[in-house]
Amino acid sequence: MDRPSPVEDSLRERKRRRARESIVEAAFELFTEHGFEGVTVADIAERAEVGRATFFRHFGDKQEVVFGDDPDIETAVAEEARRLPAPDPIGDSLPDALAYLRRFAALLVARMTENPAAYRLHERIVAETPELRARSLLKQRRYAEAMTTLLVERGADVRTARLAAETALACYYAGHATAGGDPARLAADVDAAFARLV
Repeated sequence: MDRPSPVEDSLRERKRRRARESIVEAAFELFTEHGFEGVTVADIAERAEVGRATFFRHFGDKQEVVFGDDPDIETAVAEEARRLPAPDPIGDSLPDALAYLRRFAALLVARMTENPAAYRLHERIVAETPELRARSLLKQRRYAEAMTTLLVERGADVRTARLAAETALACYYAGHATAGGDPARLAADVDAAFARLV
């Protein structure tokens, strides 16, 4: 059997990316117009001009559309964070672990707010929808696990890693609350929360 050429692969990948982007764009337009609860998968597929099968190839449900970029962001930030300098090993030093996670949080917030309009819309839809708020909390628990893993990789003992990750998550929550959905303030407010610990 012939394998697809790199050009065919590239074309296929571009088509997949365009379909995914059109689904996300259509979904957020509809959520803005009708609210999250007032929109069905069929509505999104119709607006995006794709079939339901295409929708489900990219997303498991309409909630996943709202959080669709999260795994990509998490993976990219974790890879960037692995290149950050850190004391070797961190051991049981909570200050060293928090200093490392402060830089991780800065990377994460920068990625989350790359598109300020999309960030504001995402925040508004999540705030208005209880089931999305619950999913957002699960996502943040994944961030705590990712931070714990990164610290252990950098030689932190598990107890210190877990305490630092939970503390870093608390700094994110505090900064997020004070930023009030403003992407321009989020980075500074999260960093200010870390600074108060020092």
